[in-house]
Amino acid sequence: MSDNHGIEVVEDLGSFDRRSGNIVERLIFNNRLLIVVVCALLTAFFAMQLPTLRVSASYEKMLPQSHPYITNYLDNRGELRGLGDTVRVVIENKSGDIYNADFLATLAKINDEVFLLPGVDRAWMKSIYTPVVRWVEVTEEGFDGGPVMPDDYNGSRESIEELKINVGRAGIVGDLVSNDFRSAAIVVPLLAVDGDGNPVDYHKLASLLEDVRQKYMGNDSANVNIYIIGFAKLVGDLIDGLTKVLGFFGLAALVAGAIIYGFTRCMRSSATVLLCSIVAVIWQLGTLALLGSALDPFSILVPFLVFAIGVSHGSQKMNGIMQDIGRGTHKYVAARFTFRRLFMAGLTGLVSDAVGFAVLMVIDIPVTRELAMSASLGVAILIFTNMILLPIVLSYFGVNVEAARKSLSTESAEKKGQGFGKVWLLLDRLTERGSATVAVIVAAVLGVTGFLISLDVKVGDLDAGAPELRPDSRYNLDNAFITSNFGVSSDLFAIMVKTPDERCGDWSNLTEIDRLGWTLEQVPGVQRVTSLASTMRGYVAGSFEGNPKWYSIPDSQSIVDAQMNNAISWNSEFLNPKCSISPVVAYLTDHKAETLDAVVAAAEKFSREHSNDDRQFLLAAGSAGVEAATNMVVREANRQMLFYVYGAVAVICLLAFRSWRATLIALIPLALISILAEALMAKLGIGIKVATLPVIALGVGIGIDYALYLVSVLQAQLRMGYSLAESYQRTVAFTGKVVALIGVTLAAGVVTWVWSPIKFQADMGILLTFMFLCNMVAALTLVPALSYFLLKPSVKKNSAELEAAGLGVALRGA
Repeated sequence: MSDNHGIEVVEDLGSFDRRSGNIVERLIFNNRLLIVVVCALLTAFFAMQLPTLRVSASYEKMLPQSHPYITNYLDNRGELRGLGDTVRVVIENKSGDIYNADFLATLAKINDEVFLLPGVDRAWMKSIYTPVVRWVEVTEEGFDGGPVMPDDYNGSRESIEELKINVGRAGIVGDLVSNDFRSAAIVVPLLAVDGDGNPVDYHKLASLLEDVRQKYMGNDSANVNIYIIGFAKLVGDLIDGLTKVLGFFGLAALVAGAIIYGFTRCMRSSATVLLCSIVAVIWQLGTLALLGSALDPFSILVPFLVFAIGVSHGSQKMNGIMQDIGRGTHKYVAARFTFRRLFMAGLTGLVSDAVGFAVLMVIDIPVTRELAMSASLGVAILIFTNMILLPIVLSYFGVNVEAARKSLSTESAEKKGQGFGKVWLLLDRLTERGSATVAVIVAAVLGVTGFLISLDVKVGDLDAGAPELRPDSRYNLDNAFITSNFGVSSDLFAIMVKTPDERCGDWSNLTEIDRLGWTLEQVPGVQRVTSLASTMRGYVAGSFEGNPKWYSIPDSQSIVDAQMNNAISWNSEFLNPKCSISPVVAYLTDHKAETLDAVVAAAEKFSREHSNDDRQFLLAAGSAGVEAATNMVVREANRQMLFYVYGAVAVICLLAFRSWRATLIALIPLALISILAEALMAKLGIGIKVATLPVIALGVGIGIDYALYLVSVLQAQLRMGYSLAESYQRTVAFTGKVVALIGVTLAAGVVTWVWSPIKFQADMGILLTFMFLCNMVAALTLVPALSYFLLKPSVKKNSAELEAAGLGVALRGA
């Protein structure tokens, strides 16, 4: 029978034809007990894998592997010790300068403990205690030199005075010794793999460094302060902060549950929606554990996004079932009707989400590709847990009948303009010519304004230190101290000068290296440049009684050879054993995007103009060189990624709607919010980088769900012959309210991230809150407005025609 809305109501199973619906529906609901049992067993199996899931990070995974800079670096990494992943440990004397026996004894102990840490490239670790740090001076008998720390150092006043002299002669003030002589640094280069051939465990290394800090600073009588920076320490701090991130995940789930319950007033259906979404997360994380994959600080948000998408689609299914049960339909039949109505829209949305995530695979950065794989896997799992399992579970438990009836009474009141009905009536007016025109014009103005603002969005870091952490974090405070007290930073940009074997010391090559150093020194943001040529200058001047006139690269190869053979050859920091690779190292004030762009422009110009068959200037090594390459990849991938995302979503919408007009209606609100999101990033000073790049693609993937549910139902109503105004009223009543509910629910969940100790998570919280809310508002307002200009109602069809079209009798009164 049918109610007064024209909806078929099946009160008992005896009057329902179980053979109705398509083959997929029959296969699922006629075997629902088996599916529930299998899902329960799989959930238990994947849950048992969770303890083996690792949280880690790798320096190598942050590198854009195919970029020419990174290729050059990896090809020559064995010849460039100390120019890769490095940690800097600085020890400050709280009560004086470093020339104090007690402080030097403490420094020696710390140096030894750091030296023995796993993953340290011990041969190239540098401090005033390591033998590779040497002094050189010119005497009447020629060059003299030795290690900075005297061989016979015994803590006496005479030994300390000799050390003081050696520090001045070695020229390490500002590098290994602070400008005020109160601090000393230990530069710790890291290996790509440890002694067992495994990637270095950054979290473990960071924890061990923190143990060293606590050991020597952990009591009131401690006389030193210790500051630690470097990628390994940054990753360690991020992983430590993940415990709080998990707390925000739980808070978001509670907020989502509370809002859904406030809408439905049905505890069991709200809990079912949350439970099925959590099941998807368990399956996803369990699968990653089985595959041997690990979560890293930059992909830790993916499980929440999977949960959010599951809640979004699950709420639509729950709402459809609630409406049918409220009208008296049996819960089993209601579940089948809802599955029939929304399966294609939901499947299309999830496929769009999966494709949106998969498109991130085009970015040639392993950490981003792993994020894309993890997110796509999660969405694929949602197709089963939320499109199939959820309706089956609700077909057993249903929803609270009183809550369902109350929902319908609220709907009736809203149709009369009471409560939120005023909002729905306002939205209905957008199907009229005047309001639709105003809405489209406002959207166009916002789009143009947003696009102009978005042109200012930067690629890369916009702040000094680690932008992933807050400015007052321990790491960034350490970085600020080191930057302000030392003359050189840890941001190194190295150009590799490659020559034939035994030719790096040729006069002509040294002259070009010297010119490159001078060119880089003129670039704003470069503190100083060191190279084989600058070392040669000092030795040549020393050979001629320190006369500054000789502080140059002589044009006599015999003089150059004498210095190479007698003085420089032991110092392999600027040449490899074959004398075929010589790095030119620029110390930068910071790694901001503007600084890196300026250095790259100058270095590339010099390389183009001065490279030939005898020498090649290859960019780039060092932490800043790697970051510059990453910025280039991100800049190129940003537009390419959006092109692929929108192209894939457009194809999927065309297949689902079979109408270019409907596809356009779904995509325009989405594109508007993408533009405004980039404008927001520009205004908030959030740069586009590895950590933030995926958010825009993720926002597109999730945002399309709103439009898909609205347009699919609206299109179905129009095909049934209803006017645009009537069709949109019925669309809002059936699915539009849930679109609004989900937008608010997801935004309320992620807005809590603003208080996260990890700044990039707080930034993601702001962006996702904006995208969840604005995609929802844009869909609810622009879908009817654009439909006025692009869609027209069809001639009203009878029930047989509707059934043949796959719309189903249950949709007629929605």
